[in-house]
Amino acid sequence: MDHENYMQRCIQLALLGAGRTAPNPMVGAVLVYNNKIIGEGYHRQYGGPHAEVNCINSVKACDWQLIPKATLYVSLEPCAHFGKTPPCADLVIEKKIPMVVVGCRDPFEAVNGKGIEKLKTAGVEVISPVLEEACTTLNQRFFTFHRYRRPYVILKWAQTANLKIAGADASRLLISNDYTNRLVHRWRSEEASILVGRATALADNPSLTTRLWNGNNPVRLVIDKTLQLPGTLNILDGSVKTIVFNTIKQEETAMLSLYKILPAEEFAPQLFKALHRLNITSILIEGGAKTLQSFIDADCWDEARVITNTQLWIAGGVDAPVLSGANLLHVESLQADTISYFKPSTIKSM
Repeated sequence: MDHENYMQRCIQLALLGAGRTAPNPMVGAVLVYNNKIIGEGYHRQYGGPHAEVNCINSVKACDWQLIPKATLYVSLEPCAHFGKTPPCADLVIEKKIPMVVVGCRDPFEAVNGKGIEKLKTAGVEVISPVLEEACTTLNQRFFTFHRYRRPYVILKWAQTANLKIAGADASRLLISNDYTNRLVHRWRSEEASILVGRATALADNPSLTTRLWNGNNPVRLVIDKTLQLPGTLNILDGSVKTIVFNTIKQEETAMLSLYKILPAEEFAPQLFKALHRLNITSILIEGGAKTLQSFIDADCWDEARVITNTQLWIAGGVDAPVLSGANLLHVESLQADTISYFKPSTIKSM
């Protein structure tokens, strides 16, 4: 049997759950009998059935008798613990599936090898890993969260052709085109949270929602150390869960707004610790320049997405962040906009 092809299909299925499974991972599963797929499934929504359950439930009644003869492919090790759903390893054993091919092990402490061990103890043949790097990359947010006990950090900004991020008076500057803006809203839907600093919240009055894309709104985060932002801003309208990180007030209101105190020293690492405690697995940092540069200078990022309008030049203006210690992965274009994707030269636990 072609294990890699079926595992690639698991990855394709898993991606259909992007933006809906956090803090759980994206997982895809395929059930194969005699080189024919008889069942497929993926983890659709946090709190809902896992990929293995949906895969087995998708098998047509006429093929039920094939399940005890089939091979189950799953991109991540089946869970072995009771969470919001029963252990998937138990379901595999119950259905008498003789072989399971696993993409990679689950780094979550409650699983991490225990699912594979439970299957082997029950007499199930386990083949692992298969396409391990691809399966790990699929859930790089989940792996970062559990390995390093912090969220996966994505930096994003838009700049002019002469590397300006805002106007001369720090006023809002519309840089990217409509197609890129829609893509940015898709990015937002794929992350657990989104962050801006006080200056950007005040100058741009952003909503930080996914109104241009059909997806979940991320938790909105704002750094306002001395609580200077007026309550009339869009980010404080109570329509989406919002957390204001500051050094003064700790409070939870009825309007989905939270105020969390963090020490002024080592603010970024303390922020990450707080987000880990809140079970927030990823963060999209949208600026402005000072906030973005502070994360770059502290080596507190995992990925950067830089949008450049190649036809827009302005006099004066606020300089874009300077990305140091970065490797360019690839570049794509949307009309006059180019989008450059970067990874840091080295990944730190922070």
